[in-house]
Amino acid sequence: MPKKSMLMWDETLFRDPDVFEIDYIPDQFNYRENQMRELSFLLRPGIKGGRPLNSIIRGTPGTGKTTSVKKIFSDIDEMDSKMIPIQINCQIDNTRFSILSEIYRRLTGHNPSAAGNSFKRVFESIAQAMRDQDRVVIVALDDANYLLYENELNKVLYLLLRSHESFPGTRMGVIVIVSDMDVDMTKEIDSRVRSVFAPTEIYFAPYTEPEVYHILRERVLQGLYPGVLPDEMLKLIAGHTMASGDLRVGIDMLKRATLNAEMAADREIGREHIRAAYKVSKYIHLQYSLKSLSKDEKDIMRLLAEASKEDTQLTTGEVFETIQRTHKIGYTTFYEIIKKLDGLRLLNLQYKEGRGRTRLINLRYDPDKILLYL
Repeated sequence: MPKKSMLMWDETLFRDPDVFEIDYIPDQFNYRENQMRELSFLLRPGIKGGRPLNSIIRGTPGTGKTTSVKKIFSDIDEMDSKMIPIQINCQIDNTRFSILSEIYRRLTGHNPSAAGNSFKRVFESIAQAMRDQDRVVIVALDDANYLLYENELNKVLYLLLRSHESFPGTRMGVIVIVSDMDVDMTKEIDSRVRSVFAPTEIYFAPYTEPEVYHILRERVLQGLYPGVLPDEMLKLIAGHTMASGDLRVGIDMLKRATLNAEMAADREIGREHIRAAYKVSKYIHLQYSLKSLSKDEKDIMRLLAEASKEDTQLTTGEVFETIQRTHKIGYTTFYEIIKKLDGLRLLNLQYKEGRGRTRLINLRYDPDKILLYL
């Protein structure tokens, strides 16, 4: 009997679709054993009730930093340990109050009262809960470079790392995770914080092409049925992933290419399915970055995209004049937003020599794609 080539309406190519979600933590997590071993060593004092050692984790997006920390934190949660691990997404929680609220919620099981609560009062409640429960806290500030754009990093670190001075008996450690390789933390952290931070740096190098291939292959073996993705097609996806420099692009491509094959009722993923998937997956950094922006930041990004379609050279002065027509915003706040968008690699901010050192703005992405994902 010839092999069926058409997928029936109630059939699927996915053995386990969750394997291709960005936040999925695989059982087998390869090529980061050394980094995880070093981080585990730094956290070891906290498991026994001491203060864990602080660290900075650096690496470009999609190099396994977040997954490594999540995996270690998951192991700690399953232990009989005094330490409570708390991972905070600084793209979402990027103020002292929101960060402390998340720590409070993890410690107590409920959110702090919103009525009249200052960050100082929330922190006092955290310290009290730590002493009452005899708990150690390790906080991972994921994508901590987002705190730099809001001028919050030093304030947050100072509060957390000097907690034992205001509240004797509290023991707290911090992991700072940074994805922007242009950020030099030694320059960004002020002297008051540096004296108590004293971090160990752990570097996550980009994956090599053989490593990318094997990581994606593990996902395929777990998440797809046998024969769905030929090896030649997997190598094609691995090549696109290497070109993007972000493993998340490859994982997203696997998911989208499989869905494309299902939509075409095909039992095997082909080049046309991968080609269509890559057109979307290569913009994953743009999608995640735009999602994290505030309303004012999105409005400015939308204005920049619409203005860029007119093929004119944008300057900060002209953009500020335009945004002021619809938004009550000062130039300092506006320029901080522009610098943040530059730091997020959504645009390039360049100086043009001359009177007033004019700042030129160039978008890194196609304006139509920016407007689409906004």
